[in-house]
Order: sequence, then structure tokens, then C-alpha cells
Amino acid sequence: MMTEKMMIRSFGNEPPLLADGRRAPDRREVSLRWLSGTFLTGITSSVLMGVALFAALDGRQQLAIPAEAYANINAEAHADTDVTRGSRLIASAIAAKPSDRKIMEVSTVVHEGDKEVVRRQPFARVKMTLAANHVATEDYPSFNPLTIFSADEPDAQPNVRTGQIYGSDVESEVSLKTVAYPTAKSDLQVAAGMTLDEIEENVRSNGSVLTDGAAQVAALYYVDPRRFSNDDNDVDLTAGLTARVLEQNMTVSAPESITPQTEEFADDIIPVRQETSIIKAMTESGYPEPQAKGLSAYLSPMIGSDDLSKGDVLRIGILQRGEQAKIIRASVYRGTRHLVTVALDDHDRFVAGHEPPQIDAVTTAFDDNSTSIPSNQNLPRVYDGIYRAALSYGMTKDMTALIIKLLASSVDFQAELRPSDTLEAFFSVADSSGLATADSELLYVNARFGDTQTRFYRFQDPEDGSIDYFDQDGKSIRQFLLRNPVPNGIFKSGFGMRRHPILGFARMHTGVDWAAPRGTAIIAVGNGTVEKAGWDSGGYGNQTIVRHANGYESSYNHQSAIAKGIIPGAKVRQGQVIGWVGTTGESTGPHLHYEMIVNGTKVDPLRVRLPGGKSLKGEALAKFEDERQRIDTLLGNQPPPQVASK
Repeated sequence: MMTEKMMIRSFGNEPPLLADGRRAPDRREVSLRWLSGTFLTGITSSVLMGVALFAALDGRQQLAIPAEAYANINAEAHADTDVTRGSRLIASAIAAKPSDRKIMEVSTVVHEGDKEVVRRQPFARVKMTLAANHVATEDYPSFNPLTIFSADEPDAQPNVRTGQIYGSDVESEVSLKTVAYPTAKSDLQVAAGMTLDEIEENVRSNGSVLTDGAAQVAALYYVDPRRFSNDDNDVDLTAGLTARVLEQNMTVSAPESITPQTEEFADDIIPVRQETSIIKAMTESGYPEPQAKGLSAYLSPMIGSDDLSKGDVLRIGILQRGEQAKIIRASVYRGTRHLVTVALDDHDRFVAGHEPPQIDAVTTAFDDNSTSIPSNQNLPRVYDGIYRAALSYGMTKDMTALIIKLLASSVDFQAELRPSDTLEAFFSVADSSGLATADSELLYVNARFGDTQTRFYRFQDPEDGSIDYFDQDGKSIRQFLLRNPVPNGIFKSGFGMRRHPILGFARMHTGVDWAAPRGTAIIAVGNGTVEKAGWDSGGYGNQTIVRHANGYESSYNHQSAIAKGIIPGAKVRQGQVIGWVGTTGESTGPHLHYEMIVNGTKVDPLRVRLPGGKSLKGEALAKFEDERQRIDTLLGNQPPPQVASK
């Protein structure tokens, strides 16, 4: 007896028929349903597990954050804002560290009348990586070649305010007066001779403290108190040595931060030139000792030692905000081979990380001009980089303009900055805040642009009292004569034979024409004395002739007007405005016809070989070398390279 649902065998590939006439399910159809169900079940499970995990972790990541991305994370936004894929990747940048600025108390000597006064003054030493993301604290003038060369400088005082580096530390202000030793007959009466016992008794009773009225001027500490001691101890050589504090009407305010408050990431490369500990390598590079000890505790177990070997490179990723520098990554390289990397996780703990992307600064760490190199970053012009860095480090606009003017002969300010371009300056400041004032003076600059290094020092020539800046050999950093008295003018006509535009026949053109709008300023090409200033009946119109040293003269013609004070016998400085472009005399349009005369002969201003600037000689050179050596010793500079002579 068969069941109600009886299967009837079918033929071919058709599925068998059931007793009720329905066809049996296809095996392939069953497999497709099973696969679809399994897939949907897996997706549902993954979503549920992801939601549960996200809720348990409160949206936090447990992996170390890449240092380059860390710099773009706002702490509050990170906790409350969803992060989309790829939105946290930024390019590496160079950040300025607080260790790049140092305030120093330096003893200087200033001549006041017939005395030399030695006092301690604050100075700032700044080392600026110009490609860093500096933010200027105030507006600065836009690039204009005319303003660079014609910028007025403060008139030199008979004695500079800052004075010269004394070379020894003093605790307070000291006045020194030098008088010639009397070699002839003296007006002073000669006292009777004293025995040794009388001398000792005199020192014991009167030599403990030397005073001038109520003011203490010296103490005989160079006399050993035990030399005159006795059992009764009746003489106290320290009696009367008191300190008196004078209250001043003063207000103490919190120093303003002059470091950009934007958050920046930077790679700091520390080359190890001799075996040393991780802590020492970091502290000598300006990191606080607690930071150095904390990082060393993480790195030491991973490299198996507390010390770094000669040739190692320590690469530290820092997050800079204002005066605070937070270490968020550190790597150790043995030469160029990566050893280990640690990075901060979301709990501010260092964990093992992957090697960061390579940068050239690691392979060139032992080069003298190596520095951190940003990636995928458009750098500003040299002109903007100098102003932004200098102003952010507390320098004034006038001081920065002076640096620009002194570097103008050797630096292209319109070129793009290189990551290795640096500028070091040493200048006087008002107080420990490190801010320069109108009375501050620039003593030293060391600039490196590409492969060119320019170093110069301020010095006052004792012969004429003039103040200038000289290189390490005592040669003025300024050019003797500029070749273009209209820096923003357009070259129109050169020196030589040409067809005269008015007369219509060939004639010798004895100068160079610079076209510019009427009223454009004309500057003196060098220091000198005005020889002529007025109308010329020979076709030059308003003409000014300046006599320079060594037989050189410069002539400025067709001026619309001559500047006030430019009269025969007047002294002019290089860059000083002496007149304005015009079209007076035989002229077809506003331009300056500029001539240079050497020993009475007119020469091509653009081709003649010009002598260098002023060079110190004799006693002045010897005093400059002493001053330069004191500055180099104070700053720890390497001695200048010596060139072998025949």
C-alpha cells in the first residue's frame, strides 16, 4: 500500500513528481536560497557586532595615531565629531621650538665721558628656520626694491647705546676710569715708609671695607682673612658688607607669548656624533629633562640600551602649540637603517609603531646645513620668510628692514625659500621677555641661503665713530656703489654709440637710462659728498653729482626736482633719496640718465668693476677682531675657515 504522497519517477533531467501532482524541489534552487540566507545572516551579525564594539569603546581608536595626522586633530572635536576616511591626513611642516630663542645676560662696556661703565644687559639670541610656519605679530611692508635700499637708518651716536661685549661677567654696574701713570714729578706728598707690622695693622683696621661716603665701592676679598686672624678674633673683615634693596615704582605683567598659537607638527632630527645617553642627547637639544627621561624609558628596552652610538640618528616628532612642545613620536636610526619607532596612542601612552615615511633630513643629518624638510608644502618667498620669522621672534620692523638691507647684495628676496634656509641673530632687548624695542641694537647676524652663508658683526670705528657691519675679515658687508639708482625702474638704453632721439644722428651715450614714472624716487648709489646740485645748461636739466671715495663720482640727470638738503658740500648715505625722476633738459620722456665717472672718465655703470666696501686696517682691525672673538666665544661659534696664504 502506498502513501498518499507517492513519488512518481520521471525521466530525463526533470525532477520527480509527487503523488499530489506537484513537482519535487530542484537541488540547485535549494542551494541558492541557502547561500542568500547565509550571506544576509553574516551581514546582520557584522553590523550588530560593530555597533556593540563602537558602544563599548565610546568611539575611540586603540591604535597609535600617525604623527602627521595628530597635528590636525582638535582634542574636543575628536571626542564629539565623526571622522571620515582620509580627512585627517596633512602634510608635514617645520615648527619653531622654544629652544630656538634664548635670553642671555651679558656684560657690556659703554664709554660715558671719561669713564667706562660695565653693566649687565639682556640680549636675545634667535635661530630661525625660515621655512617654518611663522606668524608675524604685526603687518610688514610689501616687497619693494626701492624701500629696501632707501630705508632710513638711525643716525649713529658718538657712542653706541649697547656698547661692546666686555668679555667677563660682573655682578653689578662698575665704573672704570683710566689715568696716565705719573712718570714725572708727582704733586702728591711722599709718606714715610712703613714696616711690615705697620702695614698689616693698617690693613687689619682700615682695609676691611673701602667706602666713598655712604656708598661701598670695593671689598678686599682678595686678602685672605686668616692672614690677619688672631685668637681674640677682634677684626671681622666681613663687617659692613651689607646689601641694600631699593624699591622701584614698577609693574610686573605676564610676558606675552610671541610664538604662533597654531598647532603644528615637526620632525626634529638629532644626529649623535659621539656615544651618549638618550637623555643627554635630548636635553642638549633643548628638551626638558622630564620629557627626555620619559621617552628614554620607552626607547631603552626596545633598543636594549640607554645609550645611543656614534652615527645614530634620533628623530623626534613634536606637536607645537605656543610655548608647549609635545612629543608624539620618536624613531631611532642606525645610520640610515630604521631600528625602532614609538608613537602615542589615544591614551597618551607610547606604543610600538611603524617606521614613518623617510625624509632627506635623516640621510643628511650629519651635514652642517641639514634641517627638517617639509613635504608637499608651498614655501613663501625669502622676503616674506625673513619678516615673518623675525617679527614672530620679537624683533622690530626697523631691525628686520636693516637685516634685509644688509643682505640685499647677496640674497634674492623674490626667490622661494628652501627648507634649509636659516637666519641667526643676536640683539639687545629690553628685558627677559625677549622683545626688541626702538633702542635695541643688532650685534650679529648669520644667514644661510642655499649654499651661501653670510655672517657679519656690528662695529664702531674708533677713528671716525662710524658704525657699520663687517664680515669676519673686517670688510664692510655693504657694496661700495650700487649699479641702479632707481631700483624699481626699467632699463631703457645702455652705454655706447646710439642714434640720438632728438638730434637724429649717432652720438655717444655716456650713461644708462632708467625709465620710471615722473616723481619716482632716486637714491644715492653710495656714501659721498654732493659736488653739484642744480640746473645744467648743457641739456641734463636738474643735475646732481656726488663725489665718492677713490676717484669715483655719480651723476643723476633730468630730475623733476632735487631733494631738500641736497646742496654742494652735503653728506649723503647710500640709499638716501636725493631727487625724483623727471624729464627736464633734453629729454623725450620721464627717465633718469645715470652716469658714473672714474678719475674724470665716464664709464659704463653696468660693466665697470667696482671696488668692495670699506675695509678695516691697523688698530681698527685689531679692535674689531677682539670684538668679533668675544661675540663668537659668547655664542659658541666655530672659528671662521682659514685660507692658506703663500
